[in-house]
Amino acid sequence: MENKILSHRQIQRKIERIAYQILEANIDAPEIIIAGIEGGGLIFAKKIITHLKKITESKIILCKVSMDKTNPLKSGVTTSLKLEEYTNKSVVLVDDVLNSGSTLIYGVHHFIKTPLKQLKTAVLVNRNHKKFPVKADYKGISLSTSLNEHVRVEFDQKEEAVYLD
Repeated sequence: MENKILSHRQIQRKIERIAYQILEANIDAPEIIIAGIEGGGLIFAKKIITHLKKITESKIILCKVSMDKTNPLKSGVTTSLKLEEYTNKSVVLVDDVLNSGSTLIYGVHHFIKTPLKQLKTAVLVNRNHKKFPVKADYKGISLSTSLNEHVRVEFDQKEEAVYLD
Protein backbone atom coordinates (compact mmCIF):
# COMPACT_ATOMS: atom_id res chain seq x y z
CA MET A 1 0.00 0.00 0.00
CA GLU A 2 1.31 3.42 -0.95
CA ASN A 3 0.71 6.25 1.47
CA LYS A 4 1.82 9.80 0.61
CA ILE A 5 3.23 11.50 3.70
CA LEU A 6 4.48 14.75 2.14
CA SER A 7 3.38 16.41 -1.08
CA HIS A 8 5.55 18.53 -3.36
CA ARG A 9 4.24 21.72 -1.76
CA GLN A 10 4.82 20.41 1.76
CA ILE A 11 8.41 19.42 0.88
CA GLN A 12 9.04 22.92 -0.50
CA ARG A 13 7.80 24.41 2.80
CA LYS A 14 10.06 22.07 4.80
CA ILE A 15 13.08 23.05 2.67
CA GLU A 16 12.29 26.74 3.15
CA ARG A 17 11.91 26.34 6.93
CA ILE A 18 15.13 24.33 7.26
CA ALA A 19 17.01 26.94 5.19
CA TYR A 20 15.82 29.69 7.55
CA GLN A 21 16.80 27.61 10.60
CA ILE A 22 20.28 27.05 9.15
CA LEU A 23 20.61 30.77 8.45
CA GLU A 24 19.50 31.69 12.00
CA ALA A 25 22.15 29.38 13.47
CA ASN A 26 24.80 30.88 11.15
CA ILE A 27 23.69 34.51 10.96
CA ASP A 28 27.24 35.88 11.18
CA ALA A 29 29.01 33.10 9.27
CA PRO A 30 30.69 34.34 6.08
CA GLU A 31 30.57 30.76 4.70
CA ILE A 32 28.28 27.81 5.32
CA ILE A 33 29.20 24.32 4.12
CA ILE A 34 26.19 22.19 3.18
CA ALA A 35 27.42 18.58 3.09
CA GLY A 36 24.98 16.29 1.30
CA ILE A 37 25.28 12.53 1.67
CA GLU A 38 25.40 10.99 -1.82
CA GLY A 39 21.97 9.95 -3.07
CA GLY A 40 18.85 11.57 -1.63
CA GLY A 41 20.88 13.56 0.88
CA LEU A 42 22.86 15.29 -1.87
CA ILE A 43 19.68 16.15 -3.78
CA PHE A 44 18.08 17.49 -0.58
CA ALA A 45 21.25 19.50 0.19
CA LYS A 46 21.16 21.13 -3.26
CA LYS A 47 17.53 22.15 -2.69
CA ILE A 48 18.42 23.70 0.67
CA ILE A 49 21.33 25.55 -0.98
CA THR A 50 19.03 26.94 -3.69
CA HIS A 51 16.82 28.44 -1.00
CA LEU A 52 19.71 29.64 1.20
CA LYS A 53 21.18 31.57 -1.72
CA LYS A 54 17.88 33.51 -1.97
CA ILE A 55 17.96 34.61 1.68
CA THR A 56 21.61 35.24 2.59
CA GLU A 57 24.71 36.98 1.34
CA SER A 58 26.89 34.32 3.01
CA LYS A 59 28.87 32.08 0.69
CA ILE A 60 27.09 28.71 0.51
CA ILE A 61 29.36 25.82 -0.47
CA LEU A 62 28.20 22.33 -1.47
CA CYS A 63 30.21 19.37 -0.22
CA LYS A 64 29.40 15.90 -1.56
CA VAL A 65 29.80 13.19 1.09
CA SER A 66 30.36 9.66 -0.26
CA MET A 67 30.24 6.32 1.55
CA ASP A 68 28.97 2.79 1.13
CA LYS A 69 25.73 3.08 3.10
CA THR A 70 25.59 -0.69 3.63
CA ASN A 71 29.08 -0.77 5.16
CA PRO A 72 30.37 2.74 5.90
CA LEU A 73 32.97 1.48 8.37
CA LYS A 74 34.68 -0.62 5.69
CA SER A 75 34.42 1.89 2.84
CA GLY A 76 35.15 5.00 4.87
CA VAL A 77 33.80 8.46 4.16
CA THR A 78 35.12 10.81 1.50
CA THR A 79 34.18 14.39 0.67
CA SER A 80 34.41 16.54 -2.44
CA LEU A 81 36.11 19.27 -0.38
CA LYS A 82 39.59 19.09 1.03
CA LEU A 83 39.90 19.14 4.82
CA GLU A 84 41.29 22.69 4.76
CA GLU A 85 38.18 23.89 2.91
CA TYR A 86 35.87 23.14 5.85
CA THR A 87 38.28 23.51 8.81
CA ASN A 88 36.93 26.09 11.30
CA LYS A 89 33.76 26.53 9.23
CA SER A 90 30.10 25.87 9.95
CA VAL A 91 29.02 22.54 8.43
CA VAL A 92 25.51 21.14 8.01
CA LEU A 93 25.44 17.41 7.20
CA VAL A 94 22.33 16.59 5.15
CA ASP A 95 20.53 13.31 4.40
CA ASP A 96 17.03 12.61 3.14
CA VAL A 97 15.92 10.03 5.74
CA LEU A 98 17.26 9.29 9.23
CA ASN A 99 16.58 5.58 9.80
CA SER A 100 19.03 3.82 12.12
CA GLY A 101 21.43 6.74 12.24
CA SER A 102 24.40 4.78 10.89
CA THR A 103 24.90 6.90 7.76
CA LEU A 104 24.60 10.14 9.70
CA ILE A 105 26.87 8.99 12.55
CA TYR A 106 29.64 7.95 10.15
CA GLY A 107 29.29 11.28 8.35
CA VAL A 108 29.46 13.14 11.68
CA HIS A 109 32.48 11.04 12.68
CA HIS A 110 34.28 12.10 9.50
CA PHE A 111 33.73 15.82 10.14
CA ILE A 112 34.21 15.77 13.91
CA LYS A 113 37.89 14.83 13.48
CA THR A 114 38.44 18.35 12.12
CA PRO A 115 38.17 21.60 14.08
CA LEU A 116 34.84 23.17 13.05
CA LYS A 117 32.95 26.28 14.04
CA GLN A 118 29.90 24.05 14.41
CA LEU A 119 28.43 20.84 12.99
CA LYS A 120 24.68 20.39 12.60
CA THR A 121 22.56 17.76 10.88
CA ALA A 122 19.48 18.10 8.68
CA VAL A 123 17.07 15.46 7.37
CA LEU A 124 13.78 15.61 5.52
CA VAL A 125 12.33 12.60 7.39
CA ASN A 126 13.30 11.44 10.89
CA ARG A 127 12.04 7.88 11.45
CA ASN A 128 12.94 7.53 15.15
CA HIS A 129 14.58 4.06 14.80
CA LYS A 130 18.02 5.10 15.90
CA LYS A 131 20.67 2.55 16.81
CA PHE A 132 23.26 5.29 17.23
CA PRO A 133 23.29 8.43 19.40
CA VAL A 134 22.76 10.92 16.60
CA LYS A 135 19.97 13.42 16.18
CA ALA A 136 18.73 15.67 13.44
CA ASP A 137 19.12 19.32 14.38
CA TYR A 138 16.85 20.33 11.51
CA LYS A 139 14.09 17.98 10.34
CA GLY A 140 11.21 18.27 7.95
CA ILE A 141 8.99 15.70 9.65
CA SER A 142 9.30 13.09 12.40
CA LEU A 143 7.51 9.77 11.89
CA SER A 144 6.88 6.91 14.24
CA THR A 145 6.91 3.94 11.90
CA SER A 146 7.31 0.22 12.31
CA LEU A 147 10.61 -1.36 11.30
CA ASN A 148 9.00 -3.21 8.37
CA GLU A 149 7.67 0.02 6.84
CA HIS A 150 9.79 1.83 4.27
CA VAL A 151 10.03 5.57 3.69
CA ARG A 152 10.61 6.48 0.05
CA VAL A 153 11.60 10.00 -0.99
CA GLU A 154 11.08 10.95 -4.63
CA PHE A 155 12.84 14.15 -5.70
CA ASP A 156 11.22 14.48 -9.12
CA GLN A 157 11.22 18.15 -10.16
CA LYS A 158 7.53 18.22 -11.04
CA GLU A 159 6.09 16.05 -8.31
CA GLU A 160 8.32 15.54 -5.30
CA ALA A 161 6.80 13.39 -2.59
CA VAL A 162 7.53 11.23 0.43
CA TYR A 163 5.77 7.87 0.69
CA LEU A 164 5.38 5.28 3.39
CA ASP A 165 5.35 1.81 1.79
